[in-house]
Amino acid sequence: MFCVGRWKRLLHRFLQTLDVHVTPVGGGLNRLFPGCNLRDYRNIIFESDWSVKMAREILPANEQSTTTASSPSETSSPLQSAVRRRSFLKGLGVVGAALSTGSLLTNIAEAQGRDGIITVGDVAILRFLAAAEILETDLWQQYNELGGIPDSEVPGGSGSPLYIKGLEVLDGDMPQYIHDNTEDELTHELFINAYLVSKGAEPVSLDQFRNLPSSQATGAQQIGRLTNLMQLSVDTTWFTRYRSRTGNPDLGDSFPQAIPSIAMGQHPAIPRTDDDVQPDPSKPHHISDLTQAIANTAGFHFATIEQGGSSLYPMLAQRVTSLEVLRIVLSIGGTEICHFQTWSDKAGNSPALSVVDPVTGLTVTFPDLNSPPLGGEDFQTNLIMPEPTAFLSRKLPACSIIRPTATKGAAMGAVRALTADGLFIGQSKDFFKFMKTLATEADLALRQ
Repeated sequence: MFCVGRWKRLLHRFLQTLDVHVTPVGGGLNRLFPGCNLRDYRNIIFESDWSVKMAREILPANEQSTTTASSPSETSSPLQSAVRRRSFLKGLGVVGAALSTGSLLTNIAEAQGRDGIITVGDVAILRFLAAAEILETDLWQQYNELGGIPDSEVPGGSGSPLYIKGLEVLDGDMPQYIHDNTEDELTHELFINAYLVSKGAEPVSLDQFRNLPSSQATGAQQIGRLTNLMQLSVDTTWFTRYRSRTGNPDLGDSFPQAIPSIAMGQHPAIPRTDDDVQPDPSKPHHISDLTQAIANTAGFHFATIEQGGSSLYPMLAQRVTSLEVLRIVLSIGGTEICHFQTWSDKAGNSPALSVVDPVTGLTVTFPDLNSPPLGGEDFQTNLIMPEPTAFLSRKLPACSIIRPTATKGAAMGAVRALTADGLFIGQSKDFFKFMKTLATEADLALRQ
C-alpha cells in the first residue's frame, strides 16, 4: 500500500524541484563565449537575450503538455510563497500536477538524481550575494585606484603616491593585497551572476544606482559609484570580538570599539582631494598625520568589510538546499575569511596618532592598542586568529570559530551594517528599496 501522507510529501517536494529545474538554451557562458576575459562577461550577461526551457524530460510523455497558470511554488511553505518569483526568475514555465502515483515515484527518483537542481530560495540567496559582491567590487575598485595596483587585471586609476606610502606603513605589500582583494570580489560577482544565468535565473545589476561621486584626488577615475568611502563610520568591534574568550554576538554579547573615534562621525578612508595628501617634510617619508590617519582608517575598514563577508556566507549557507549552491557559498565564503585574516593582521600595525580633520573638524585618534589603558588579550595586535569562545551554548567547551553565524535575518542584517557604515550615504530611495527586497527574499529562503 502507498501511504497517502507520504505521497503528499513526495508530491510537494517534486513540485518544488520542478519549479526551478531550468537550463539556458545553448549551454553555459564558457561554451557560448570561449576566450572572454573577466570584464567581458558582465556585458555578456546583461546584453544577451537568454531564453530558458523547462527540463521536460522529467515529465512522462503523456503529461508534458499539461500546464497550468498557477506556480508550483505556491504549494510550498507560507514563507516560500511570500517570495515573488517574478522578481528574480525569468522565462520559467509551470508544470501541472496531474501525475499518477506510479509515474510520480519514477520521476521523483530521476529528479533526485540530477545535478544542479536549485530552488527558488537558492536563487534568492545567490542574487543577494551577487549584489553584495557587486558592492564589494565597487568599493575595492576605489581603493585599488588610489592605493593598489591598477593593471590589466584590475584596470582604472593611477594611484596616489603619498596615500600608498601611508598604507605601506601598515605593510609593505598593501598595494598588492588591495589589488588581489579587488580582483577576487570581481570574480565572485561575475561567477555568481553567470551561474544564475546558466540556471535560467535573472542576474543582478546595480548599474542604475551608480550615481555617487568619485574622489577628486589625482589617481581616481571620475565615474559614478555605488559606495561612498569618504564619509565612513567604521565599526571596529570585530577587533575585540575575535579576541574575546567568552563573548559571542550569537549569544547576545556586545564588544567595545577598538578605535572609537572612527566609529563616530564621518571619516574618509581614501583621499577626498589632493589636499588630503599634501607632503609634510617634518614627517617620515613626508606622510602627514592626516594622510596617515586616512590610511589607518582604510586599514581598519578593509577588515570591517571582510569580516562581514566571513559571517554572511556561513549564515546563508544554512538556508541553501542545492548541494551545488552550497558548494558555491562555502567556497566563496572561504576566501572572504582569508581576506579578513589578512586585514585583521594589517590593521593592528596602524601607527598611533591624533589629528584634527580640517574638513570635518573631527579629531581622529589611533591609540597604541598594546599599551595601557588598552593592551591585554582584548587588544593585543598580534592575536590575528580567532580566540576560542562560547559557541551554540555556554555549557559546551570554548571553540575557535567565525562569529556571528546565526542565520536569522542574515541578509537584512548585512544591509543594515553596510548602511550604518556610511557606505550608502547619498544613495537613492530606490537603491535601498531594491537592496531590502533582495535581502528579504534571501532571508525567506528555507532549506528543503
